[in-house]
Amino acid sequence: MHSFDLTGKNILVTGASSGLGRHFARTLASAGARVGIAARRTDKLEELEAEIEAFGGRALPIALDVRDGASVRAAVGCAETELGPIHVLVNNAGVADSKPALDMSEDDWDRVVGTNLTGAWLVAQEAARHMVRLGHGGSIVNIASILGLGGTGQVASYCAAKAGLINLTRALAAELARHEVRVNALAPGYVKTDINRAFLESEAGEALLKRIPQRRFVELGDLDGPLLLLASDASRAMTGAVIAVDGGQSAVV
Repeated sequence: MHSFDLTGKNILVTGASSGLGRHFARTLASAGARVGIAARRTDKLEELEAEIEAFGGRALPIALDVRDGASVRAAVGCAETELGPIHVLVNNAGVADSKPALDMSEDDWDRVVGTNLTGAWLVAQEAARHMVRLGHGGSIVNIASILGLGGTGQVASYCAAKAGLINLTRALAAELARHEVRVNALAPGYVKTDINRAFLESEAGEALLKRIPQRRFVELGDLDGPLLLLASDASRAMTGAVIAVDGGQSAVV
């Protein structure tokens, strides 16, 4: 459908050096967008740039540390200068730390919450300032998690940060609607990647799988449709929404 077309759109993707962010950048570029790919590991970004340009896409590597306000401002400024007005932000940068809550240090907590929540806030704020200043509106897609909808053990800081990001999404949606800036969240379930494949295929992973109504883990490609919906004009009447892509996991207690 035409409303899902991203041709002519400039999109900034944070945390684009690996995992979900890398996949999102490729998906958006394939849909016609010019993509600013931002992360700390610029060598990985250069590899991604080559991959995207190999199929005729346009990608701009941008150094970014989401926990550093000056870095955030510089990254958004770079995207505006090199690509033009930013129409969409995919706020994806994030980290996790798996350990018992009683063993977690303040530094452990600050690293996860500082990246996943404070960092997401800093980038969303700067991108929204850009969209409001230029007056063209836009879309902010915060990458949350079903662990922001319900907690689990060993990842207290991650659960807290993602829950905060979901409510930040709603608060920003209410405040920015008058500027025609939409703010929505995508909340993936357990996505099978190289990092967690061994766990998800283990006995513990099999036990987890039995608690998912569809009896399957999320594949990266399962996120493409919801991402394109939220990034494109197809979602022009949506703001403050949280879309769970989890095989029904968040629908059951």
